[in-house]
Amino acid sequence: MSMFDEKLLIAAEECEKALAPRFARIDKTAFANTERVLGIFRELKLSDRHFNPTCGYGYNDEGRDLCDSAFARAFGAESGFARSQLISGTHALATALFALLRPGDTLLSVSGKPYDTLDEVIGVGGEAGNGSLKDYGVSYSEIPLTPDSRLDHNAIISALESDKSIKVVFVQRSKGYADRRTLTVAEIDGLFETVRKYEGVYLVVDNCYGEFCEEREPKGDLLVGSLIKNAGGGIAETGGYIVGTARAVELASYRLTVPGIGLEAGASMGATKPMLKGLFFAPHITAQALKTAHFAAALFEKYGFECFPASSEPRSDIIQTIRLHTAENVLKFCKGIQLGSPVDSFVTPVGWAMPGYSDEVVMAAGAFTQGSSIELSADAPLREPYTVYLQGGLTYESGKLGIMRALSEMLK
Repeated sequence: MSMFDEKLLIAAEECEKALAPRFARIDKTAFANTERVLGIFRELKLSDRHFNPTCGYGYNDEGRDLCDSAFARAFGAESGFARSQLISGTHALATALFALLRPGDTLLSVSGKPYDTLDEVIGVGGEAGNGSLKDYGVSYSEIPLTPDSRLDHNAIISALESDKSIKVVFVQRSKGYADRRTLTVAEIDGLFETVRKYEGVYLVVDNCYGEFCEEREPKGDLLVGSLIKNAGGGIAETGGYIVGTARAVELASYRLTVPGIGLEAGASMGATKPMLKGLFFAPHITAQALKTAHFAAALFEKYGFECFPASSEPRSDIIQTIRLHTAENVLKFCKGIQLGSPVDSFVTPVGWAMPGYSDEVVMAAGAFTQGSSIELSADAPLREPYTVYLQGGLTYESGKLGIMRALSEMLK
């Protein structure tokens, strides 16, 4: 006997029928991306010897080097690395930015304000003297997206022409805690074509939440992300990646370790296998998360809530926003997601002052890996307009159940 009432079960079935063509397109993308990843493993001649751990300095670690190459190729980049030493997407982004920027340079964000956790990295939040880019003499400016959430190319070109101190153009593919559309691969490619016309200027792309949502990844001097989001396929338990053009990656490798050593050292300590296995799973698991997001939008639209993107729209990331209007609704929604989780289902999420965020945040995340955004999770800053940000779902079936539990809690 189902835990859900008949009306909700009927609504869910209607949603799935309407989404069938969209689900088929998602499966087609997953097939193409899986074909590409398998081709890379064949080209690199992946063998079980590459899973052997190393310790100490990690010199001549074949598995680590193959893993670096596999991630670079999977993202269509000249060079790159994926390392367990990168503790989060924010850490990977900070590594990339500090690698390219020097005192007197300017960082220009062209997608408006970056995600909250970068505030203290840049120096627009937190205390002076903590080691932000601002502390090291790096200036910061930003260009908002247009009213329809597109890159303002005229403003970007004007800034690059007038300010020769701009060294890094930064773009965030996903929406973060903003009410805007996600940028597509094609849009970021167009930005890269513009930036590369200016000698000595780098494009850094925050690719978090967007990996494998389309049949290829965007272009940039550095493409950065976390392995406990899409790119780790729910298998990698920590780590991040930085891929891109050869010189930019070289500079990032010097920031990861030290100048003169870069990627030539660093013990893998058994992390290579879950990272490569995660890359193998990533296209399929991302597809499960995308289907979960579409289902969530379709179901909540039926009950009168505003969802962005709409259930009928294509997606370039796995994040689904639902405007719930009240703090009470947000807390009930997150309680339902937690109830539908495999881990800590008995816990009731509450708002708390999470490090790196300016408002209290409530998070529901009954995940096997702490903080894993590719597993079903929901979070929201407790501020108007009380929008919840949903992402993940290792399987569509578990994602669907979690969404239905969330709505059930709100309907009580």
